[in-house]
Amino acid sequence: MNHKTALVTGANKGIGFEIARGLSKQGMNVLLGCRSREAGEAAVKALAAEGLSATALVLDVTRADTIAAAAQQIDSNHGRLDVLVNNAGISAEGRVSPSKGDLNRVKQVYDTNVFGVMAVTQAMLPLLLRSESGRIVNVSSSLGSLGLTSDPDHPYSKFNLLGYNSSKSALNAITVQFANELRATPVKVNAVCPGYVATDLNGRTGPRTPEQGARIAIQMAMIGSDGPSGGFFNEDGRVVW
Repeated sequence: MNHKTALVTGANKGIGFEIARGLSKQGMNVLLGCRSREAGEAAVKALAAEGLSATALVLDVTRADTIAAAAQQIDSNHGRLDVLVNNAGISAEGRVSPSKGDLNRVKQVYDTNVFGVMAVTQAMLPLLLRSESGRIVNVSSSLGSLGLTSDPDHPYSKFNLLGYNSSKSALNAITVQFANELRATPVKVNAVCPGYVATDLNGRTGPRTPEQGARIAIQMAMIGSDGPSGGFFNEDGRVVW
């Protein structure tokens, strides 16, 4: 495990920081993908205070130039990538009904939550294929579950976020598509739900801590060769699509 390299996007705070922290505790070389170097270096300093090692990497998932530069840097410094955690995500709409949703804001959400994941995964895949046990973990949400949100008796049906919910449904579909393509390779691809975590994304209203939310992503990043691929999981097991 000491020689494995992991990249976590959106890693300077919240769930992403705790995922990076957990993987570093497992002995991985952790790269903190952050939009600004200052935020990344601050996160590295916080981990160093705990005796944990990490490296900041400028990576904005909505900017192709930073994605390409990050992939090149990983190639030059490490030669491969063992774990990719697509954690970066936003919700830019506010609590408005789908009929009144600002489509420009919805597009912003998709740029990060959907197209950003596609772009980063495509760029990092050649590096992941060099690993003996490449793992891709997409941080999704149960609000993207069509089964749960379409049930009028389920609490999630009350969270009618046009952009965020549908972007996570799309992310789940992306997970399946990449898993299907890579099924004959050692690379495994899964989506995870961290639960309702107190983060900046929801105004810190969630009852779960970022550390609790990070657990399932860390677990799926470390699954063995007999582990699943193309699934959607939380700490209790599989989540209905």
